[in-house]
Amino acid sequence: MPLPNFLELPGRPAKPRTAGLTHVLDKGTSLGNAAGTLDLAAPYIDVWKFGWGTAYVDPHLSDKLDLLVRNGVRSCPGGTLLEIAWSQGKAADCLAWARDIGFDSVEVSRGIASMTIEEKRELIRLAAAGSFVVFSEVGRKDPRETLSAQQWTDEVAADLDVGARWVIAEGRESGSVGLYRPDGSVRAEIVTAVVRGGGLESVLFEAPRKEQQSWFIREFGSNVNLANVAVADALALETLRRGLRADTFELSRQWLPA
Repeated sequence: MPLPNFLELPGRPAKPRTAGLTHVLDKGTSLGNAAGTLDLAAPYIDVWKFGWGTAYVDPHLSDKLDLLVRNGVRSCPGGTLLEIAWSQGKAADCLAWARDIGFDSVEVSRGIASMTIEEKRELIRLAAAGSFVVFSEVGRKDPRETLSAQQWTDEVAADLDVGARWVIAEGRESGSVGLYRPDGSVRAEIVTAVVRGGGLESVLFEAPRKEQQSWFIREFGSNVNLANVAVADALALETLRRGLRADTFELSRQWLPA
């Protein structure tokens, strides 16, 4: 059945998109749930990240990757897995495994490992040379380790310069570090610094909470790139982008005749 079209709503580009990306976080969902989510919301999902090291232990990984290919969704293992491999001197092995099993993208981060900026850049170069689309991540996972606004700007710009296609700004699945204060409120000065480093279309903002997603949509519009969205929330996020929820109602009101 075709979807209705009688409302005046903000426009959304069709897939494959380069802006307005929705990046979901798979924390260990079942194959059946993954299939059901894609049946419902594949047109609204651009990137499917297997969080942390879940890809390494998911018995249905190969089947899930096949589903993602059929639905035009990029697949990406979590950056933590590559950091652990790097810390053991096995980054090349991890990338070879990811390529062989069918991932088209990888995330390069330094959220937990004692990795220097230059070592991270070398890892981005290595991943890009392996024909992956590279998502780099900027920010630390430990709330006691903070970066200055200028450090955010510089790292975003440098990661893009050495081969990252997009940069993900850290917020974790909790939405309480990096871009956010411990209570989940947005650190607007860090958002500004991230955009200054890469431009809005090159950045994905981790925003696991509805109020955080709403903030970014109100600030930057329907086609802001959002990451670490719960798999089950993909359709709900699309209603926020279209102004179909109270939190972003003004987006739909702006299309009304004066």
